[in-house]
Amino acid sequence: MFTFTLPAFFTAWASGTATGLGLFAVVGAQSAFVLRQGLMRTHVMTVLATCALVDAVFIFGSVWGLQRLTEQVPGLTEVILWFGVVFLAWYGLQSARRAWRGGSLAHCRQAVPSRGAALLGALGFSLLNPHFWLDMVVVGSLAHGFADARLAFAVGVLTASVLWLAVLGVGSRLFAPFFSDARAWRILDALIAVIMLGLAYALATGDLGA
Repeated sequence: MFTFTLPAFFTAWASGTATGLGLFAVVGAQSAFVLRQGLMRTHVMTVLATCALVDAVFIFGSVWGLQRLTEQVPGLTEVILWFGVVFLAWYGLQSARRAWRGGSLAHCRQAVPSRGAALLGALGFSLLNPHFWLDMVVVGSLAHGFADARLAFAVGVLTASVLWLAVLGVGSRLFAPFFSDARAWRILDALIAVIMLGLAYALATGDLGA
């Protein structure tokens, strides 16, 4: 049973929000995927809702024992890492191919995957991203420092996740007019390719810092 005072709740919540922003507010694999889906203005809510739901499940799950699971099944981390390498490399190559071919906003909308494919992409960029699992272990470790208020810390981390996803969703709509130019899409896809392939290489070689 969790018992805590209101000041303790807000302290833990604020700490969780700050921690979450520090962990999530980066241009990583998931952010790049969400941004591109937002620019295409298709299945945006599906992608955002899926990412938020996955984050919520694993944020609270980390507080209740995800760290213990990874300690008891050490091979799980290695399996996730190599699935992540393959997934990021594949998507990076796809982005590089789009950057090479070029395209426009209208062309990209015609090539948008189905809602189911967008949902699977959102799941993949979360669950096959080793940094996601590392973040969850960090959240679980820090949350236990707040004792009975650790669920408030988890709520704060989830607040940061939702805020960052909202920024990506709104920001993509604001920048959409600039992507009527095919060159803008080629630049974006080239940047995404660099991010994805760079992450895949760093994960494979062990050069990705914690």
